[in-house]
Amino acid sequence: MIPFSPPRIDQKTIEAVKAVLESGWITSGPKLKEFEGRLQEYLGGPEVLALGSWTEAAELALRWYGIGPGDEVIVPAYTYAASANIVAHTGATPVLCDIEHFSFLVDPSQIKEHFTPRTKAVMSVDMGGLPVDYDAIRQMLTEAPFEPSNDVQKRLGRPLYLADAAHSFGAIYKDEPVGNHADITGFSFHAVKNLTTAEGGALAFNLPDTFDMQEVLKWYRAMALHGQTKDAFSKIQGGSWRYDIIAPGFKCNMTDIQAAIGLVELDRYKETLARRAAICERYEQGLEKYEWAILPDLGYDDCESSYHLFMLRIEGATEAQRDEMIRHIQDKGVSVNVHFMPLPMLTAYKNMGFRMENYPNAFNMYRNEISLPVYYDLTDDQVDTVIHAVIQAAEEVLS
Repeated sequence: MIPFSPPRIDQKTIEAVKAVLESGWITSGPKLKEFEGRLQEYLGGPEVLALGSWTEAAELALRWYGIGPGDEVIVPAYTYAASANIVAHTGATPVLCDIEHFSFLVDPSQIKEHFTPRTKAVMSVDMGGLPVDYDAIRQMLTEAPFEPSNDVQKRLGRPLYLADAAHSFGAIYKDEPVGNHADITGFSFHAVKNLTTAEGGALAFNLPDTFDMQEVLKWYRAMALHGQTKDAFSKIQGGSWRYDIIAPGFKCNMTDIQAAIGLVELDRYKETLARRAAICERYEQGLEKYEWAILPDLGYDDCESSYHLFMLRIEGATEAQRDEMIRHIQDKGVSVNVHFMPLPMLTAYKNMGFRMENYPNAFNMYRNEISLPVYYDLTDDQVDTVIHAVIQAAEEVLS
């Protein structure tokens, strides 16, 4: 069976984790600091904070901005549930908007239609690794009605732009790495992501000069450790054990074990992206001659995907036909997936009053989408096996 997206775990990874285990320090410590520094270097400047997951990191960003009951956060209807779940966690209301009719990315004009004075944040989603039009969304936010309710919101003076870049670490938007464009960008290092720390995530900050970034980071680091002013590693230095709790915080720090895996991944990330790009190109070459194959966009203008997913669509296929194709493909020994069920199709969001018919573009993109395997260790022969399985399944089902 060709798996869908296994992590790249080899002897380098094992040795890096072993070294941390043998060091006697396995929670947040020197490896985490090194990893954050290397992430900042890779992105070219933004301050970076690594945490336990994208979800925990992004929710912390909403809470830092003071978002809560009575507030609204605009989220694409086409995304994984985590994007909207974190809004619900704060007590705020997720406001769903449709995507473009020709891509999996959020439609900026749809965002604008959902602005109200209660809009406190907008979240875009880089689907499959392809960046959204960050500039268009940023410009739109300057025109949004806004009623700040705390000092942090007054300093920004508009809704927060929180980018869900869980898929797009390493993607390029207008010649710069993703992470340099939104106010705060959240990355995921989950096991299936291009760069993994087993579980984990990071925030990249691009806040204006009205913010003291050292004070901002101090708040985040404390709140990731129950509001504690010193982490465990700092407390053992020179007998400096005393600490304070500045607020009832959370527990979402990243460990040195995770950071060690991330450092190995980061060392070879250029190689990882090149291999993923080559796999996607081979899929394109193998499928482009078939009229039923709608190939995904992997770049536009001066923007380039991180090649996280190859989101193939099947022209004219119904949702049932797509599902039947998946069964045929898997019967041939190939694991595929679907990214994602739009939020209004899920029980939790149906219960909030969302209806799929109000998001026609999201449903039309979802109903015939099949994600093909993309991962570093996937061989060319295996890619050809996947292509052959997809072609056979299309012939069997669509005929």
